[in-house]
Amino acid sequence: MNAELTRKALDKVINPNLLINIVSRRVRQLNSGGGSGRPLIADTAGLGAADIALREIAEDKLTFEQTSDMSVFE
Repeated sequence: MNAELTRKALDKVINPNLLINIVSRRVRQLNSGGGSGRPLIADTAGLGAADIALREIAEDKLTFEQTSDMSVFE
């Protein structure tokens, strides 16, 4: 993973653990193909799936919603 892209993505997703989970899920989507497997950015030449995911986050192409439902841990 590109360190500069990681820093830019961390500006959008403050929690590094959450960023890892988002990138991991997006990498699985990109690798699976299909509708959700298409990159949301135009220029992906030379980028791996993780770098594509990080760039999508950094460029606000990929967003997330954190819920406050903690009932799954009770």
